[in-house]
Amino acid sequence: MSEMTEASVRAAVRVWLEANWTVDSGLIEWRNKLIDSGWGVPAWPEAWYGKALPAGLTAVVDEEFQRVGAVGVAKAGIRRLAAATLLAHGTQAQKQQFLRRSLSGEDTWCQLFSEPGSGSDLAGATTKAERKGNRWVVNGQKVWTTSAHHADWGLLLARTDFDVPKHQGLSYFIINMHQSGVDVHPLRQMNGHASFNQVFLTEAEVLPEHLVLDVGRGWAVATTTLMHERREADGVRAWGTASNRPGRIYDEERAENATVMEPYKWYPQRAGRVDLVIERAKAAGVNADPVIRQEIAKLLVLAKSAEWTARRARAAQMQGRPQGPEGSIGKLASSHVARAAARVHTSIAGADVMLMGEDGPMNGLIAEILISVPAGSIAGGTDEIQRNIISERVLEMPKEPRSDNDRPFRDVPKNLV
Repeated sequence: MSEMTEASVRAAVRVWLEANWTVDSGLIEWRNKLIDSGWGVPAWPEAWYGKALPAGLTAVVDEEFQRVGAVGVAKAGIRRLAAATLLAHGTQAQKQQFLRRSLSGEDTWCQLFSEPGSGSDLAGATTKAERKGNRWVVNGQKVWTTSAHHADWGLLLARTDFDVPKHQGLSYFIINMHQSGVDVHPLRQMNGHASFNQVFLTEAEVLPEHLVLDVGRGWAVATTTLMHERREADGVRAWGTASNRPGRIYDEERAENATVMEPYKWYPQRAGRVDLVIERAKAAGVNADPVIRQEIAKLLVLAKSAEWTARRARAAQMQGRPQGPEGSIGKLASSHVARAAARVHTSIAGADVMLMGEDGPMNGLIAEILISVPAGSIAGGTDEIQRNIISERVLEMPKEPRSDNDRPFRDVPKNLV
């Protein structure tokens, strides 16, 4: 495009949609056409299925797609993290193999980061990857792995060197989840869902060409993945939902979401459901109670402030500024909002908030909120980790004293279980 203005972009995408969009297409067929057009990820480089648009103009493309109800590329769940990470750090061959199939939805992903003995201290991972002949061989255990039970590929952080400081001994791999050395076990949560899994890796193999970046550079790659994850953990972005419109492509999108988005269906409850508090106060007859009204007002102010902070971060992204610690600010704010919302729901419902099922408020939905909210303070990096990032990278305070950063990882005491 010779001149990239809002008007020219809007006109171009509108012409393309009028010529190509139809609800009678198959989902994968449509997405591949969309990928070839460049309108699926218009801010990406032209060499990789984009149009190199300034990030600020992508909203115009989204508006035109929404106007006609056109389905976009597959970006929900871990797929978006995999695509963003490989776009930034992957080799030409890796991009050729994985980017298109991730955008089309033909490949699904999981994130093999956390371990039982090193949750918040991600750099303390002990899962081991050794080069044996023409393969990397992996042994270890991962936990809290969303979607591992149906993933085709995993983003794996593993230790390749125990004799250097912990951040320097990690490498980042793409691992095939459909092999005998990968054993996945779902974990049942206290809210009744089973989104997460523990994954046992026993002599699992990784092709040498599936090493991302270089040996020992895994921490840099993992940081990119985490920054994208935290930037989208602020509770404002809607999780992938399919349209209820009729048509083949919508039917196939709904079928896809029933599998891919199943692990995430409780995430709105994890965020506290601020949207329900006024409705709930009226239904419970306490909307005139001055104490409850004050608590609701405090919550709405906190939620709106967090939303504005998140929008500022997105505006920076749309201006082309790199991922930064603002993702940690949004992540921390979202967990504060969720906890405040849980307290307000409790004040409104009283003891009934403990009732699940038909006996509980909103058929147990409010109880689900209460037992789901704690996850927000843990997932994607605990609140404590986010505070450290903010203090060190935003406020430029002295770093937390550590005794393990300069020692060979082999000599660092481990919290093994």
